[in-house]
Amino acid sequence: MTKRWQIVKLGLVLGLMGSLLLGACGAKQPTSTTVTRTDYLKHKVKVPKHPKRIVASYLEDDLVALGIKPVVQWSVKNGSGTQAYLKEQLKGVPLIDYSLPYEAVTKAKPDLILIGTSSAVANGKYAQYNKIAPTYVVKNGTTVTWRQTFLDVAKVVNRQAKAKKVLAKYDKQVQTTRQALKKSGQHKVAVLWVTNNTAYMVNDNSASGALLYQDLQLGEPSLVKQVSKSATADWSAVSLEKLAKLDADDIFLVNSQKSASLFKDPLWKNIKAVKNNHLYQYGDSSSWQYSGPIAYSQMIDMVKTDLLK
Repeated sequence: MTKRWQIVKLGLVLGLMGSLLLGACGAKQPTSTTVTRTDYLKHKVKVPKHPKRIVASYLEDDLVALGIKPVVQWSVKNGSGTQAYLKEQLKGVPLIDYSLPYEAVTKAKPDLILIGTSSAVANGKYAQYNKIAPTYVVKNGTTVTWRQTFLDVAKVVNRQAKAKKVLAKYDKQVQTTRQALKKSGQHKVAVLWVTNNTAYMVNDNSASGALLYQDLQLGEPSLVKQVSKSATADWSAVSLEKLAKLDADDIFLVNSQKSASLFKDPLWKNIKAVKNNHLYQYGDSSSWQYSGPIAYSQMIDMVKTDLLK
């Protein structure tokens, strides 16, 4: 073998080795675009690490608080009922019926479907939704707090750091408001919702009840405790005869029927807070019927306005 050929051969070998080294350095290792999560019903779900098109009916508050705009928003009665307190944040977002029809969900082209209640995927519905997009059932039920639900949503959409900031800000708001309320004196409060000429009382362990009695530590009337013990939902119907004995200093009223005849009944007019003009009324566009960091923050502002005059 000639010396010249030896030099050429050495050059070829070195060149090949260099190419291999450069290729190894420059090649990107395959990255996973999904992560497997176990949902509340023990489904193993491969969800996108950074979902872009999320359907999450009735979980919009959580998503918006995390800086995410869903592709559709919850509604009832053919779109006449929506979460109006999120009107600005959900501007331009199409409506979807609360029952989440398969056709409407498919049309939204989601890359992730979040389900807020276990009952929504009963009787084979989970499999149907999961064919459309990865479907994750978040923590829910009477023993699950709104914080647990919020943190579960944050985990599945990969926004845990943002969730911690949201909760820290909320907790600070709660603390300062709680201190101000204590300085103003003791307040026993109740939340009522009137619709179809019927009064409903909120459960002390959910929705606005959890905010008032647990977070803000306001006084809980004996009737609220009594109704909450047998409550099977956030709101329970209460007769006027029982309401007449309501020992609340203040009542927050979600008035969905201003013309309801019960408001003219002597029993209603003689309720302690009503008689003392400590009745604070809000419409369906307020956040009083909902839960979540945004709804609760807004409710705190309303409580401060009403009770710290």
